[in-house]
Amino acid sequence: RISPDEAKGLIGRADVLFLDVREPGEVATSGKVPGALAVPRGLVEFRADPTSPMHDAAFDRAKTIVAYCASGGRSALVGKVLKDMGYANVRNLGGFKGWLDAGGEIEKG
Repeated sequence: RISPDEAKGLIGRADVLFLDVREPGEVATSGKVPGALAVPRGLVEFRADPTSPMHDAAFDRAKTIVAYCASGGRSALVGKVLKDMGYANVRNLGGFKGWLDAGGEIEKG
């Protein structure tokens, strides 16, 4: 787990990937953490697997991945899945509401 205040200090770092696992409609409505990669929960395994034709190069086992969703449940599951896939440094930010409540910046569009 990582607090919103801790996570704020990681924004813009090349060795950190913020991962928004909410559905596209949720992201479109409320925005996301600046620079976050939006991948719906159901596609994370495909995008994170380097052998998959759907692999996204943003998934790098050397990076810290900070996952979040609306309330923290989906991001907790994603954290476990990514660790099982060999991603060693995965942190759960929890819910996007907590990010907003802590004054976290958002990116729209």
